[in-house]
Amino acid sequence: MIILAILASLASIGLLCWLLFALAVFALPVFLGIAAGSWAHDTGAGVAGALLTGIAAAIATLAFGQLMIAFARPIWLKLLVAVVFVAPAAIAGFHATHGVVKHLMPSEAWQISFSVLGAVTVGITAFVRVVGMAAATGPSGRDLARA
Repeated sequence: MIILAILASLASIGLLCWLLFALAVFALPVFLGIAAGSWAHDTGAGVAGALLTGIAAAIATLAFGQLMIAFARPIWLKLLVAVVFVAPAAIAGFHATHGVVKHLMPSEAWQISFSVLGAVTVGITAFVRVVGMAAATGPSGRDLARA
């Protein structure tokens, strides 16, 4: 029974890590959607108005980011938009990794080291996904990168 619990724990950690990597690109739209929804609720819009405002803000943020990466001419502007999307993902990666490693090792220095490594890994993955979101597919129909 203990072996099944250990295997289930490893499977759930793996699932959560996969979700973190898959959804890291959406950290900024989710954050701005929650902030806009909270603001709307605090100003008296009610639950339905706050939900609609939050969803609209998240969709607008994601659409604006994709349009800026797809149609902006200067490479520095595209890089700036990518960094704006990657920074919250890296922060989320840091905190998610820190939440796992603080239960695995007592040394705070090692906890921070692994958390920074997790932040860098999630940041790189989010950067590749943000750049790949707006990449035009060629005549062969292949995307930017596929493993």
